[in-house]
Amino acid sequence: MDVKFFFILILLGIFSVPAFAQSDDVPFLTVETDDNHYDEGDTVVISGKLKTVIVDTPIILQLWHEGNLIDAAQFFPAQDGSYSHTIIAEKPLWRTEGEYLIIVSHGEGNISETTIDFTPRQEFLEITESIEVQIPNGGTFDVEYTIKGGAVKDMILEPNNYTLKILLETPDEGTISLRLPRDSIDAEKPNGQDETFIVLIDNIQNLYKETETTSQARLITINFEEGDSEIEIIGTKVVPEFGIIVVLILITGMMFAIGFTKNKFQLKI
Repeated sequence: MDVKFFFILILLGIFSVPAFAQSDDVPFLTVETDDNHYDEGDTVVISGKLKTVIVDTPIILQLWHEGNLIDAAQFFPAQDGSYSHTIIAEKPLWRTEGEYLIIVSHGEGNISETTIDFTPRQEFLEITESIEVQIPNGGTFDVEYTIKGGAVKDMILEPNNYTLKILLETPDEGTISLRLPRDSIDAEKPNGQDETFIVLIDNIQNLYKETETTSQARLITINFEEGDSEIEIIGTKVVPEFGIIVVLILITGMMFAIGFTKNKFQLKI
């Protein structure tokens, strides 16, 4: 019996050694983030755990980029040693693209660190231009616009639907302001007063802001999101399908043809 008891003690000692070794391998302080890459405006969640909480000692967090201190904070961990802290990746501190270093410490010499990548939002210049819109079966008219966050690929008039369609490239969210000439496209009530345009962005109705109204034009501003590709502005009337100049030419031609026909018959009589 004594021999068996002796061997049991030896076995318990052997199997208990790895457990102590594993405990010694646990780091005093850990740090991690909920992602490896962040875009401007994202929330960075920083978390970790302490092996041993030092009483009345806060965790110190520092964020560095290219040797410059970007942000810093201090806070106390939970009783079980866990902690969590959030930072918004936004200007003015977050400016340039690249790697950012996160360092946390708790007490003297207890330090842990990790890195993340950051991409700032691309800055787009505000562009003011004018585009020539084709009138089906003849004529054109110009639409002045100012856009930021994207580019206008084309504008298409659809007279049958009283619609001006704007094709866009939108690598970012932004705005577009359009000066709509009343003699080309407008929205009116039966009494002649201004009516609200219907604005669709990728077939979804959206609000707009009318910032200027004159007897010649209406200036409207529309917000769009990254990835939007098409804006439709629907009114109650558009430029005549043939255009004023073409209509005048047709009328003149018809009058000439009628006059020639009369003269021809008179010659025969």
